Amino acid sequence: MKDLILEEDLTFILNKVFKQGKFNHSTILVTGATGLIGSLVVKSILYANQILNSQITILASVRNLEKAKEIFADFSDKNLMFITDSLLLPLSIEQSVDFIVHTASITASKEMISNPTAVLLTAFESTKNLLNYMKENPRCKMVYISSMEYYGQVTAEDCVNVTEDKLGYIDLSKPRSCYPESKRVCEALCNAYATQYNLNVCSARLAQTFGAGVSYSDNRVFAQFAKSALNNNDIILHTTGQSEGNYCYTADAVYGIFLLLQKGKKGQCYNVSHSHSTILNMAKLVAEKIGNNKIKAEVCIPKNLDSLGYAPDVKLKLNSDKLKTLGWQPEIDLENMFKRMIRSWELQG
Repeated sequence: MKDLILEEDLTFILNKVFKQGKFNHSTILVTGATGLIGSLVVKSILYANQILNSQITILASVRNLEKAKEIFADFSDKNLMFITDSLLLPLSIEQSVDFIVHTASITASKEMISNPTAVLLTAFESTKNLLNYMKENPRCKMVYISSMEYYGQVTAEDCVNVTEDKLGYIDLSKPRSCYPESKRVCEALCNAYATQYNLNVCSARLAQTFGAGVSYSDNRVFAQFAKSALNNNDIILHTTGQSEGNYCYTADAVYGIFLLLQKGKKGQCYNVSHSHSTILNMAKLVAEKIGNNKIKAEVCIPKNLDSLGYAPDVKLKLNSDKLKTLGWQPEIDLENMFKRMIRSWELQG
């Protein structure tokens, strides 16, 4: 494996998750397996099979088979099987599945503006079909991958310590609201099935997650900041940067997801977050620590801001104590998230 940073991360997850052998000989279905989180979940399992002979069967649900083969080209494992059937249809799987990690969703901001019905319906239908599969296979356990956007805009008195019971405002007149609302409805659906049918499903509300494993072609804000620093270009913000972000390193997030597969309580949700910053302060951190003060962060707001799909300004600091009570101990802070992601890019050439 060329990417030694990613290999370090997979070893970290191996030691935290797989060494005890609790997933040995199981079958795990991962949806959205070519996305960032899904692909790292799959690679973690493949690495455990390779190093520990864990003999875990992986069913990787993907839309693009060629892309999937390219992403997992470093691993040769007869226990990896690709599923190309649409998640919008009832599942047709011959194997008995022990665990499901449901990461599949539409996350492109521009698509939230141009195709909001697909964002909502893809989320709802795929989750419903997985839960119906679990009704027929009640031994199965699922973690639904939700988002911090679930919270919307939290009131000023609640925003400094956002625990899982808080709920903010979402303006449903805005088309982009399809995304956070899809997370709410899918969590509600998971909890309804957990209550009515006694299914073992819980939700992981992920903060913005990045690090080794992010593609250099990624165009999200953190990736744009990192590439600006690499290319000695000033960081140009298209908003005032006052929105507050919550962040988690990729390996820490994947470790948290596997912990929830083991210990998460049915019908419960868990914040998965480690670092917190305004967008502007993050830009300044990158300019100083990554760009070595050779670049600066500037605000330049375009006239067509509303058409670009940016989320509204949010004041939000997530509390992850609930996950920590299960034993979660994240290790990588915001500065090192950037450093490890960039080093991973460099190693990949």
